[in-house]
Amino acid sequence: MGWQPLPDDLPPEVRHFVEQLRLLKDRTGLSLVSLGARTAYSKSSWHRYLNATQPPPRQAVAALCRIAGLADTEAERFGVRWELAVQAWPRPAALPAKPADGLGEAEGPGGEEYEDDPTLPWWDTPEETRRRPGGRLLLYAVLLLFLMLVIAVVGVLALG
Repeated sequence: MGWQPLPDDLPPEVRHFVEQLRLLKDRTGLSLVSLGARTAYSKSSWHRYLNATQPPPRQAVAALCRIAGLADTEAERFGVRWELAVQAWPRPAALPAKPADGLGEAEGPGGEEYEDDPTLPWWDTPEETRRRPGGRLLLYAVLLLFLMLVIAVVGVLALG
């Protein structure tokens, strides 16, 4: 894909990160539409991330690393590059930077929080917070079986 040139005034950490992100995306061989379909982030979101108009959420970078088949150490390096880039990323005037300690939340226009990490797709949520698939279905099946057994016993007693 022919990438549009990055803005000249980008901090070096951001430029390096976005260039590496572009290489990783190209390595997958996926279009932005296909990348959007395989992650929780739309084609237009990926366009913004890969053209340095918006920093990507950490989960978007992790998803791209996973799709590209990066080993754990390589993916970890991408995480470090992401941290450095996000700290240096130029923010719009309405969105002040987070404090250096990273403990505060930046606020957007009207005082709402600026969210660096939007909702996680189900496949990126931590294992301990995921519901077991089929847990509720199993409960319904057991209750239905019990109800059928009660009906059968009542039927036998009524006939006998």
